Amino acid sequence: MNEPDYKYKDLIACYYFLIFQYMMEGEIRMTNVITGGSLTKEQIEFYNVEGYIVLPNLLTDEELMPAREAMNRKVSMIADELLQNGLIEHKLEHRPFRYRLAELFQHLSADDFLKYGRSWRDRIPGYFRLMSNPRILDAVESLIGGEVFSNPVYNVRPKIPRVAAGAVPWHQDKSYWPDANSNPVITVWIPLVDVNKLNGCLHIKPRTHKKRLLKWHQETETGTGYTSLKESQLGKTETVVLPMTAGSAVLFNDRCLHMSTPNLSDEVRWSVDLRYQPVDQDPMTAHGAGFLARSRKHPERVATLEDWLAERPEHREE
Repeated sequence: MNEPDYKYKDLIACYYFLIFQYMMEGEIRMTNVITGGSLTKEQIEFYNVEGYIVLPNLLTDEELMPAREAMNRKVSMIADELLQNGLIEHKLEHRPFRYRLAELFQHLSADDFLKYGRSWRDRIPGYFRLMSNPRILDAVESLIGGEVFSNPVYNVRPKIPRVAAGAVPWHQDKSYWPDANSNPVITVWIPLVDVNKLNGCLHIKPRTHKKRLLKWHQETETGTGYTSLKESQLGKTETVVLPMTAGSAVLFNDRCLHMSTPNLSDEVRWSVDLRYQPVDQDPMTAHGAGFLARSRKHPERVATLEDWLAERPEHREE
């Protein structure tokens, strides 16, 4: 009798172990669902090794519309100011979005471009909706966890055709915030139009994110003041050119070396670069006011559009 009893107990123990294991696996699966991270294990590994990951067609055309409308409104505001200052004769309101700003700037000087067209950081609702897009946050969450802070450094970039200052030299994003050198800031670069070599797509050097912050200088030829690296600092890493369709995204580490070439097409190359970081890192208030974009622990604290507009009223549209 004793021997069967022991076997019976062993079976019971095995049964409970299997139930416990199943529950634990279920908890892990449930946790993955709750955290919402959308990247696969392979994509996360690629990002960690290469320093970047391209997500084709991350956003739909419909999801891009609020940002495009915000850009359209900004172009109209610029046209109004140019007309008032006597720099243009017509606001070209009938022209398509992809051409209008280029034609408004057609006869302006390089200084005018630096004033009106280098990059924008206005507080217009369409930009907030883009920065808060769940698809973007899901991807970012896969890399830094469920407590996501939207960094104050975001840019809307209209790369105007055949303007030298539209090119961006080789640099590390980290060079713009050396005061927060330990922060793992993720840049999310999204084109609003298809981008390629002709209109100035992004170029990146993989695996350079493991480098320290390199000594940089300010670009002086075009007046942008962009941070720039010397050719000798680029190393022998092969450059990867990143043509992308509108709504695709590339996520990269802020130490990763990258650049973009001039726009040689006839259309404006529209893009945005957004940045995210863990909430337990320095919010870098010297660069503006960011916002809590996602929190699994305290979802009630996530910023609303009204919060974002109220934080820095001087940046709001008229």
